[in-house]
Amino acid sequence: MTESDFLGLTDGLFRRIEDALEDAGLDTDCLINGNVMEIEFEDGAKIVVNRHVPNREMWIAAKSGGFHFALREDGQWLAARDGAEFGATLSQVVSAASGEAFRFVV
Repeated sequence: MTESDFLGLTDGLFRRIEDALEDAGLDTDCLINGNVMEIEFEDGAKIVVNRHVPNREMWIAAKSGGFHFALREDGQWLAARDGAEFGATLSQVVSAASGEAFRFVV
């Protein structure tokens, strides 16, 4: 995958995350600055979603830890460490930070 392809794909992913948070009615502030999306919650908790261009990976940083995901041939973003799926992991960390159920499907 070229860098341009990766950036286009992940731009779309950032927009979908932002839309899902808004659709869920969660009280968050989202700021996208280049390769980083910061999701801040009412109580000051933060989740950072970062696209790591050199490795063509998506990273999530949350209170519970850091997670790295690579795009597989079948279109899933999976963590090499444990096979976790990006959407499921984002759902878990947003739910934990917001105290409300949240589901994101890639």
